[in-house]
Amino acid sequence: MATASTISDDVFIPIGGETAIPVKDIIPWAIFGVLLALICLYFVSTEQGALSLFKGMYVHEFVHDGRHLMGFPCH
Repeated sequence: MATASTISDDVFIPIGGETAIPVKDIIPWAIFGVLLALICLYFVSTEQGALSLFKGMYVHEFVHDGRHLMGFPCH
């Protein structure tokens, strides 16, 4: 006969106890996420302008529609 199992039988799903993620484990990922967001914002908003890092129009053309979608003028 088959026995009925419940979610509490699964050893990989914690039930009760301490399930919160400590802040010291979240901070490095939060810093990484903010840094990644700022880099993306730079390329969409500023690149190929007065503070460009790359020559040519390749980055500008790649993010052109995103630039207009976010309200940044480019021409």
